[in-house]
Amino acid sequence: MTLAPVIAVVGPSGVGKDSVIEALEARSARIHRMRRVITRPEGEDGEDFDRVSEGTFQQMVDEDAFALHWPAHGLLYGVPQSIQQLRGQADAVLVNLSRSVLLRAQEVFGDLVVISLTADPRVLAQRLSARGRESATDQARRLERAQITLPDGLRRVVQIDNSGPLDQTVSAILTQLQPERA
Repeated sequence: MTLAPVIAVVGPSGVGKDSVIEALEARSARIHRMRRVITRPEGEDGEDFDRVSEGTFQQMVDEDAFALHWPAHGLLYGVPQSIQQLRGQADAVLVNLSRSVLLRAQEVFGDLVVISLTADPRVLAQRLSARGRESATDQARRLERAQITLPDGLRRVVQIDNSGPLDQTVSAILTQLQPERA
């Protein structure tokens, strides 16, 4: 069975990764999103994810329930093994990943495309402030991390500026992913 590529959507906090993922999924019935497992505390919302305690997360690690897992921003993130089954049923599987795990993701999934989203720093600051999940200090830290570059060695990277309208971003991504159909 041929497995669909994993499309890692990455970029700094506030760049609109979840909005882009939702919009890409809405544009094609054959592009699916993989929900992550996160140890985010109760009361903190955000993307569509499965919330677990740190203890449950560690148990899932011990049971090899994740294809990929990593720590970031004081939380634990995991991509369930069920991504492999989803790859057998789709044209592509979208997942929000941390830039720090991209090389490992490329090893694990093989066929990995990285959508690297950027945005004007003022847009990022405005979006972080509007979502209200972090303190001003945490927002400043996240804005500093916006300058982190992608690791060397990635085979397929699509760079997209998401400062403007979402439809424009999604069209640009689809054009890059399927230039022969654009």
